[in-house]
Amino acid sequence: MAEDPVTFPSSYIAVKHSLTGCGGGILAPAGFAAAGVSAGIKRSGRRDVCVIDAGRPVPAAAVFTLNTMAAPPVAWSREAVADGHLRAWVVNAGNANACTGEQGAADADRMAEEVAAALGCEPYDVGVASTGVIGVPLPMEAVSAGISAAARALGSTDAHAADAAAAIMTTDTFAKEAACVVQVGEVRYTVGGIAKGSGMIMPNMATMLAFLATDAPLDATACRAALTSAADATFNRITVDGDTSTNDTCALMASGAAPGAPAAITVDDSAYPAVAAAVRHVCATLARMIVRDGEGATTLVSVTVRGAASEVDAEDAARAIAISPLFKTAIFGRDANWGRVAMAIGNSGAMIDPALVDIVFAGIVTCERGQAVAFDEAAAAEALAADEVEVVVDLNIGDAEATVLTCDLTYEYVHINGEYRT
Repeated sequence: MAEDPVTFPSSYIAVKHSLTGCGGGILAPAGFAAAGVSAGIKRSGRRDVCVIDAGRPVPAAAVFTLNTMAAPPVAWSREAVADGHLRAWVVNAGNANACTGEQGAADADRMAEEVAAALGCEPYDVGVASTGVIGVPLPMEAVSAGISAAARALGSTDAHAADAAAAIMTTDTFAKEAACVVQVGEVRYTVGGIAKGSGMIMPNMATMLAFLATDAPLDATACRAALTSAADATFNRITVDGDTSTNDTCALMASGAAPGAPAAITVDDSAYPAVAAAVRHVCATLARMIVRDGEGATTLVSVTVRGAASEVDAEDAARAIAISPLFKTAIFGRDANWGRVAMAIGNSGAMIDPALVDIVFAGIVTCERGQAVAFDEAAAAEALAADEVEVVVDLNIGDAEATVLTCDLTYEYVHINGEYRT
C-alpha cells in the first residue's frame, strides 16, 4: 500500500498523523496469533473456522447489529465483552446460527467453552461470531473439530493472517485484509484487521463481521471510543442492499505489545488521536473493500451530500440515495437519471429547498437549482461505466457534508441471492 492512502472521501477520515500501509492483516500488530481451517461447514470445502488469540485477556471492545432478531453468538459476545476485555474470537462461516432457539444459544456457548479449554482461559474471555445461512442448526461436530484444528494451527505469519481472513468469508469474492502503522514519538503502533461481507449490508453498528487488532496499549475505554468512532464514520456509512444482518459484529483488541509502548493509553493521552486515526483508517479500507465486493456489483459508488443544514441531514440524504434500488439500477444501466436522486432526497427527511438543489453525476452537472441542465447523455454513460463513480448533491442551505458508499444493483445480485441456499 502507498504512504497514507486516502481510501474514503476526506469527510470520512481526517488523518492528522502519518499513516503507512503495511501487510499482515490481523497479525500485523504484535501480540496476536490466528488460524483459519476447513471444518466441512461449507459445502465447498473451503476454510470456515477461524480463531484469533491475543495470548491473554486484553482490553477489547465490540459493536453489534441492532437487528432485533440478533443471533445467539451476538448475545453471547455482548456479555463477554461487557467488562472491556477478551482474549480471543472464534468465528465460523457457512452457518449464521441465527433463529435457532435454545439450541443455537447452547451451541454459541459451547463454541466459547471449547476455545477456552483449548487456550486455557475462561469462556467469557472468548467472543463468538457466526455468518452464513439463517435458520439452520450448527453442525457442531464439524465446528468442534474445526476449533480443535484451529487452536493447534495458531501462528503469527502473514499466511496465518490470510487463512483467518479466508475462513470468515461467505459470498465474498476476495479476502479483506488491511493494516497500517502510525508513529507517535519514538514508538510505532500497528493496527490490522480482516472483514467479510458482500451482501446483507446496511449496518446499524458496523457491518457483517470485522475484527481489528492493535499493539497499542489502549485501555478498555479507549478501545471502545476508537472503535465506535471508527465504525460510525466508515462501516455505518456503507450499503449494498439496505438489509442489516442478524449477525453483524465489529471488534477491536489491544495487546499493548508494541516495543517501547507505555503501560496504557487513555482517551486523554496525547498518543490516543494517532492510534484512533489508525483504527479509523483500517476500518475505512475494509469498509470500502466490502462495498467494492458487493454481490454482483460492477461499480463502487460514492454518494456525497454537501451544503446540508446538519451532518444528520447530509447523512440521511446520502443514505436515501445510496439505498434506492432505482438509483442503483440506474448506475448499472449507465443512466445519469438525476430524477431518481431528487426523489430519494425528497423522501429522506432532510431539510430540502427544491429550488436550491444541484446534482452532479460523475463530474457531469445534470441538475442545477432544482431544474434540468442539458448534458451529453453519451458522455455521461461513458463516465458511469467506470469502476468507481461519484455522485454529488449540493443542497445549498448549510455547511454540513456526509458521504455514503454503495454499489450498483445488477442481474448477478438477483442470481446470487435467488440461489443462496441451493
